[in-house]
Amino acid sequence: MSPTIDSVITGTRITSGEATAAVLKLDAPVSFWGGIGPEGTIIDVHHPQHGATVTGRVLVMRTGRGSSSGTYVLAELIRLGLAPAGIILTEPDGIIATGALVAAELYGTQVPIAVVSAGDYDRIEDGESVTITMDGDTAFIASQ
Repeated sequence: MSPTIDSVITGTRITSGEATAAVLKLDAPVSFWGGIGPEGTIIDVHHPQHGATVTGRVLVMRTGRGSSSGTYVLAELIRLGLAPAGIILTEPDGIIATGALVAAELYGTQVPIAVVSAGDYDRIEDGESVTITMDGDTAFIASQ
């Protein structure tokens, strides 16, 4: 697959960290509570990508999808090494951010979360390898 990001995308840093991995771009938001199972796969039977693995991928979705308990689930996935390598959204999500921040504090493991514009979101393709880096409050996403 040829890269679709022809230049670096800039966005806003929500959490710190760096990641390089293949993108899993979701067709619909997923909740970490009841939507992603303890093995790092999408277990919500109504989700279009039911069965897809989020572990080690850069998870790309427009928004998160509730339950505040998702904070705990994401932190636990991070602790177990089963979380996404990074997360890209089009709007900040406090539940997802809190899960990553708690894991960074308790376990010393960072999962970078970035917010990009809707137009830049559309440039990111499922399956392409991207790197997320941070500099201050700016996130950079580039094809590999």
